Amino acid sequence: MRTAYAVAFSGDHFLMVWHIRRNGWEMPGGHVEEGETSAQAAAREFMEEAGYEIEVLETRDIGYCDVCAAVLGEKVRDDCEMESRLFSEIPDQLSFDREEYEDTVPWARSVVLRHAGDGA
Repeated sequence: MRTAYAVAFSGDHFLMVWHIRRNGWEMPGGHVEEGETSAQAAAREFMEEAGYEIEVLETRDIGYCDVCAAVLGEKVRDDCEMESRLFSEIPDQLSFDREEYEDTVPWARSVVLRHAGDGA
């Protein structure tokens, strides 16, 4: 089953959620359900896990999953599955491989900055 997650920026900060069972920070994401695009799945998972709306700008296939570059929107739900926090740098305690985030976070930042420069 395909999975997707989003790296969503507010200014120069990106949002991550704390996964209790994995004991680390990670990007909101999960399984792509039947009939969903990866962007739709990432937006749904972001809402469920963090309570924020996002605007997905681009999607990138990194092999085993899709990563979405996004702009962080409004927090619209408080009944979220996980604690969330904004970061300016990748934190030390992660659920998943640091090397992946060292690739995907700068990529997402460049997409968001490019779209901001386009007036999008």
